[in-house]
Amino acid sequence: MKAARAKTPRRPAPKKPSNPSLKDPVGVYCRVRPLSRPDQECCIEVINETTVQIHPPDGYRVFRNGEYRETQYSFKEVFGTLVIQKELFDVVAKPLVEDLIRGKNGLLFTYGVTGSGKTHTMTGSPGDGGLLPRCLDMIFNSIGPFQAKRFVFKLDEKNGVDVQCEVDALLERQKRDAMPVPKTPSGKRQIDPEFADMINVQDHCKVEEVDEDNVYSVFVSYIEIYNNYIYDLLEEAPFDPIKPKFLVFSPPLRPPQSKILREDQNHNMYVTGCTEVEVKSTEEAFEVFWRGQKKRRIANTQLNRESSRSHSVFIIKLAQAPLDADGDNVLQEKEQITLSQLSLVDLAGSERTNRTKAEGNRLREAGNINQSLMTLRTCIEVLRENQMYGTNKMVPYRDSKLTHLFKNYFDGEGKVRMIVCVNPKAEDYEESLQVMRFAEMTQEVEVARPVDKPLCGLTPGRRFRNQQSVSEMLLQSFPPLPSCELLDVNDDQTLPKLIEVLEKRHRLRQMLSEEFAKNVLTFKTMLQEFDSSVVSKENYIQGKLSEKEKIIAGQKMELERLEKKTKTLEYKIEILEKTATIYEEDKRNLQQELESKSQKLQRQASDKRRLEARLQGMVAETTMKWEKECNAPPVRLRHRRSRSAGERWVDHKPPSNLPTETVMQPHVPHAITVAAASEKALAKCDKYMLTHQELASDGEIETKLIKGDVFKTRGGGQAVQFTEIETLKQESPTGRKRRSSPSNPNPPEDAADAEWTDVETRCSVAVEMRAGSTLGPGYQHHAQPKRRKP
Repeated sequence: MKAARAKTPRRPAPKKPSNPSLKDPVGVYCRVRPLSRPDQECCIEVINETTVQIHPPDGYRVFRNGEYRETQYSFKEVFGTLVIQKELFDVVAKPLVEDLIRGKNGLLFTYGVTGSGKTHTMTGSPGDGGLLPRCLDMIFNSIGPFQAKRFVFKLDEKNGVDVQCEVDALLERQKRDAMPVPKTPSGKRQIDPEFADMINVQDHCKVEEVDEDNVYSVFVSYIEIYNNYIYDLLEEAPFDPIKPKFLVFSPPLRPPQSKILREDQNHNMYVTGCTEVEVKSTEEAFEVFWRGQKKRRIANTQLNRESSRSHSVFIIKLAQAPLDADGDNVLQEKEQITLSQLSLVDLAGSERTNRTKAEGNRLREAGNINQSLMTLRTCIEVLRENQMYGTNKMVPYRDSKLTHLFKNYFDGEGKVRMIVCVNPKAEDYEESLQVMRFAEMTQEVEVARPVDKPLCGLTPGRRFRNQQSVSEMLLQSFPPLPSCELLDVNDDQTLPKLIEVLEKRHRLRQMLSEEFAKNVLTFKTMLQEFDSSVVSKENYIQGKLSEKEKIIAGQKMELERLEKKTKTLEYKIEILEKTATIYEEDKRNLQQELESKSQKLQRQASDKRRLEARLQGMVAETTMKWEKECNAPPVRLRHRRSRSAGERWVDHKPPSNLPTETVMQPHVPHAITVAAASEKALAKCDKYMLTHQELASDGEIETKLIKGDVFKTRGGGQAVQFTEIETLKQESPTGRKRRSSPSNPNPPEDAADAEWTDVETRCSVAVEMRAGSTLGPGYQHHAQPKRRKP
């Protein structure tokens, strides 16, 4: 469709499809509804059978260069205000029904503003049925004598269909007949009188070329898309439950559950768990439709008293399969089944929310409706751009349930037809413009044609071949009639011959009748015998069932007893497990307590042994010292000479060092004494000694002499490799004992009680220190120890 509008910037030339014969454009039709009042202002005018013209009303006049602006839109066909439903059906929907019976899919939806006639076009009104009842009527007029018995075709839950044998189908029919069905007083099915005339179209329209060697079954389902959720309108659960007043407490009824979209093995989208009803007539199908129509969500808006606030989708599925070679039964091969689908969609109204005066829930509904329609427009735009300009943009089908459900149609699973319904009144001018622009874009989209399914390869005419052969055999068994032409009044040969032939035919007919009666009697006897055998077998089965029921009852009692015993044992086990847990916890606590006490005892024994050894050593040292002092002359203090006195040393004594004034005071002759590390001093000497003091754990001063060798490095510097550590420590043999004695917390500090012992220990190390680097924190002494009297 092209519109005569102002010039716009030129776009790149569209690319033509490589094979146009394999694609069909989306068929867009326009229907203009009549004005509700003669005095209403009109803004849409039908120019011809394919073009409409829209002009702004008085309140929306637009001027361009001083001229009145009018816009024309072209459609595949335009239906004016005087068109009848049958004419619309013949042009738009009839080809889709023909494709459905030939095994191809179709999609037809009505689009427009609220109050533009979408529901009237799809459903119709009393006495004037719409597209939906006419489609149903055409389907059943075409396949009526070729329908399969109920339950021969059975839909699965994965958008597929299976063929059942006659026995399984018969069992399901008996099961359905055994179920209680509410009946009307007349015993017949009745439809609401208001809509009874919708299905009485009286057109007797049907498809001319129907494969008579196939059997057919029709399944219908009815869903709605409301607030971007999918609901099944044929579910038995009521939508608005009413609690009885005489019940104080009534169980709440389950609200309708939203359905999920899934993809079958052929990559077609379908609604999981949707109710699909097999119907055998137009009346039965329309009754199912009207049952779901009562549950559809309808709310009053400013534009329409009964405005549909949801998208409704009525799906007609046609299953067909060929007869076998004998023409008696359905071919039991799933590959030969053809399942086609026709979806009739009545979209919700597309208009601005400020015109509907919607509030609260109605406003949210309007937003969801506009969002889903906007997603439909976006998908159409992307499809059109991909096809015309060769782009490969992703079509956002999944952004809305409406587009996600019908994505297969636009990908090439059937024909797509759209009826744009418009209301010519002036109030709908802006919305009508949006509808026209969307339709302009839609009919430029091309949909690929589905591939035809190959034929089954069986001989055609199988259905009626056996019936014709039986009638021919009966006619051949009768003797032929002679010529009945009387040439003379006195001819006495023709009549006797005719009488003789007729008598033979009469006798043959009596003989066939007797044989038929005999066969009927035989068949009746067989049926009686079969019935009696069935009754006996039923009695036998009933007896066996009663015995089995008794056995099952006994087993149930035994099972209940064992279950009670099991529960008792489980309760005892639970108690034992709790008791074992308590015992294990106590055991762990006792083990921890035992380990802590044993460790404490071990520490006490170790301290005791260490104290005994120390006391013995102190006693022995004290004894030796007293013996030397008693037997030898007094000795004056002297300095201990280093064992390496013949070498050149650097004596590094930090300023924080304190003189110990003990007998073992170290002294290195000819040494260079420095207070900080000096590279010049290292260059003149070959030995290095660092004096380091720190407080011991008992509060005494501990002196460490860290010694090392000085050698030259490759870079011309000096390096020190530490080789030995001498430790000098002062200890009082009696002072520690006195300090730790509780009876004498303040020991005397006279010379007799404070006797000292010099202890020397040596330790070899291998540590390398570069000249010029500072010593670590372990070699610095900052605290001033408390000096004791020597």
